[in-house]
Amino acid sequence: MSVTREAVLETLRTIKGPDFEGDIVSLGLVSTIVIVNGKVFFSITVPAERAEALEPLRAAAERAVRAMPGVEGTVVSLTAEKKGGGMEAAPPARPAATRPTPAAAPTGRQQARRGVPGIEAIIAVASGKGGVGKSTTAVNLALGLAAEGLTVGILDADIYGPSMPRLLGIKGKPETVDGKVLKPMENYGIKVMSMGFLVDEEVAMIWRGPMIQSALMQMLREVAWGDLDVLVVDMPPGTGDAQLTMAQQVPLAGAVIVSTPQDLALIDARKGLNMFNKVEVPVLGLVENMSYFIAPDTGNRYDIFGHGGARKEAERIGVPFLGEVPLTMDIRETSDAGTPVVVSAPDGAQAGAYRAIAAKVKQRIEAEQAAANAATPAIVFD
Repeated sequence: MSVTREAVLETLRTIKGPDFEGDIVSLGLVSTIVIVNGKVFFSITVPAERAEALEPLRAAAERAVRAMPGVEGTVVSLTAEKKGGGMEAAPPARPAATRPTPAAAPTGRQQARRGVPGIEAIIAVASGKGGVGKSTTAVNLALGLAAEGLTVGILDADIYGPSMPRLLGIKGKPETVDGKVLKPMENYGIKVMSMGFLVDEEVAMIWRGPMIQSALMQMLREVAWGDLDVLVVDMPPGTGDAQLTMAQQVPLAGAVIVSTPQDLALIDARKGLNMFNKVEVPVLGLVENMSYFIAPDTGNRYDIFGHGGARKEAERIGVPFLGEVPLTMDIRETSDAGTPVVVSAPDGAQAGAYRAIAAKVKQRIEAEQAAANAATPAIVFD
């Protein structure tokens, strides 16, 4: 039995939110419903400042739709992208008089961001534009962190251009633990989840914002990651829906920005860096990829894209410079072959550059975690 959009809407009309009259459908709070192979995707619009308090509303809608005949799975998210529906004027729930309350609402990266059980730290590897080697950097960084003794996973958040199946030489489809939670794929001791495992390599993904948000949250929260010291998130290039979803809904320990030395790439890298600053995600540092080229036949060095631009930019804006990675045929060949250079040639200069970057990132993560643990909110009592 196939599920229909009309049947889903009828079910959602039974869901009433707290502090409101009417159901979430009649209030106009339900986004466009997308049904793919029995899986139902939609979002519920709520005021941003009440997202955490209204999590039970989202859970109730998810349970109701999941119980429908023909539904194989449900992904429901809260979004504050759309205005309207009367929710903006809804009064907040009154706290109990005896309950201690913070002096002010939580601010910064702790506000309404729920962690993933078992994962100690989540870091994003991002770039302002495509073509700078971000995914290659992400996979070798993850392997470098594993070489530092950490248990590591990779989430391929590049919905439109997933690269991790090819970079890690993994084929096949992920299995499920209980029919609902996916088992991550694995290679070289790294656990991996990617949209590339769920769709054919040549299928074009034509998804709008709510679908991207739902897919990312499903790959993050409905995967049996187990215990990880670090989850590396390979972000898509730019500053769009996927980046904002991860930055606003996940407690990121920090972000690594990848750029080439040339001015054009650095301009876009600044945009990505500014985005993370605005959502109060610490920037762990900048990596200059394709920093220089060593000709394999002569040994001569060529600064094809210039040199040192990322280092100068890091100094200018006051963030750490994590290191330079040369442009070499080895990195390209091992990436295409699914044998990243950190594992295929661990003693080489290229692998050494990635491992040095990984060591600095590990130190920065530990410093950020120590600072977060030392911070204590001011509490007042009525």
